[in-house]
Amino acid sequence: MSEADGFSPQRPIRVFLVDDHEVVRRGVEDLLDAEPDIEVVGDAGTASHALARGPALRPDVAVLDVRLPDGDGVSVCRELRSRMPGLACLMLTSFDDDEALLDAIMAGAAGYVLKEIKGADLVAAVRTIASGRSMLDPATTARLMSTLRGEDADEPEASALSSLSPRETEILGLIGEGLTNRQIGKRLYLSEKTVKNHISRMLAKLGVERRIQAAVLATQAAPAPGPAPGRQHG
Repeated sequence: MSEADGFSPQRPIRVFLVDDHEVVRRGVEDLLDAEPDIEVVGDAGTASHALARGPALRPDVAVLDVRLPDGDGVSVCRELRSRMPGLACLMLTSFDDDEALLDAIMAGAAGYVLKEIKGADLVAAVRTIASGRSMLDPATTARLMSTLRGEDADEPEASALSSLSPRETEILGLIGEGLTNRQIGKRLYLSEKTVKNHISRMLAKLGVERRIQAAVLATQAAPAPGPAPGRQHG
């Protein structure tokens, strides 16, 4: 098997496991530790334990169960990535749940797999996201967008996006990157309350009720990269 870019037995991929079932954690740990270029550096069975322990372990990849007894893996993903922007998160779940996948996209997860995945495929998934590639393919995002917006929504979507102010468009892009309100506020030098107000108006204009839907809109409507824009004043 090929090794992930930049990783080797001398510099293995550091993996942090979060699952409330000890048997699952032990099974995944044994599977991953058997690979020469992967090392499981720690594990946790709850969201609180994961947040307390994860950052100190400096993992490259976190494998997170979506459902935890005191929270959810998506929130843990979002919080860990706010502290460790380079962390790649792989969401692991027993359910083929579009809502959970949308949450994962919004939180900046790099991949999402079912627990029925074969061992070799899980190892490959860890290597894939460790090397900076995503396992959330555009076709999946498009399918979810279609489910959320209904059929033939391209025209209303384009019209709604064009109605956003420059600041709202900027905030939509940051939501699409998985940033929290607090992080958006810091990036744009705005209070968290001001960010919330902008988001409320933006959701109303887009005709969606949830931030997750706006995040998917942002990923679908993102323009091709161009010259860096100048500073904007809100």
